[in-house]
Amino acid sequence: MASAPKRPIRIGAQVAPQHALYPMIRDTVAALEDIGVDIVFNWDHFYPLNGAPDGEHYESWSMLAAIAEQTSRVELGALVNCNSYRNADLQADMARTIDHISGGRFIFGTGSGWFERDYDEYGYEFGTVGQRLDALAESLPRIEARWAKLNPPPLRDIPVLIGGGGEKKTLKIVAKHADIWHSFSDSATLKRKLGILADHCATVGRDVTEIEISTELRGRSEADAREQVELGATMFTIGMTGPEYDLAPVKKWIAWRDSVNG
Repeated sequence: MASAPKRPIRIGAQVAPQHALYPMIRDTVAALEDIGVDIVFNWDHFYPLNGAPDGEHYESWSMLAAIAEQTSRVELGALVNCNSYRNADLQADMARTIDHISGGRFIFGTGSGWFERDYDEYGYEFGTVGQRLDALAESLPRIEARWAKLNPPPLRDIPVLIGGGGEKKTLKIVAKHADIWHSFSDSATLKRKLGILADHCATVGRDVTEIEISTELRGRSEADAREQVELGATMFTIGMTGPEYDLAPVKKWIAWRDSVNG
């Protein structure tokens, strides 16, 4: 077995806020904390991403505040927040508030947005991929500056997780601002993108090893996961959806995490 990485392996469960009423979601979050996940995520959309398109669905940030109050150990955040839906300074204040509610366990996961129906239904300008990425690049310095002004300040330097794999713009933003980078890359893609990320980090004078690498486990075997550990990944996420949130895959991957961490 390969030696344990410098960072411990962490497992995050993404509880999609769709196709279930809130009591089921709340109970699922409680069960996830009990069985030992490291992080509970949701996502920031207004409609289901799969299944019945007009099925049950809840808003992300309101739920995160409730999860912060409900839990005591897990970290929490969105995988990921959509930068387009809220003013940058408001995002910072919301993140700081949930950080306090949680006792310093909030992760600010963010991205540029992509689900066009959200934009159309809620009256946001969809624009182009490039425009949305430029807006994210403009928002992150404002968010960081607002955290420095808020009273009371965040309880810790809130970790910034950035999702997405675009090699010219997204990874450049990751190099400048992220503590965690999340993608859905297979091993060959991850290896290539990590090389590009390292180049962006060198340009801004940053060591790429400062950034925690996160990938999704759906469709992956333990051999796949170990290969990605060898490449530097230490955070692994598992997507879950209603109406019945299946804990069995999460338990399996928690056992794998514990075997690798030793």
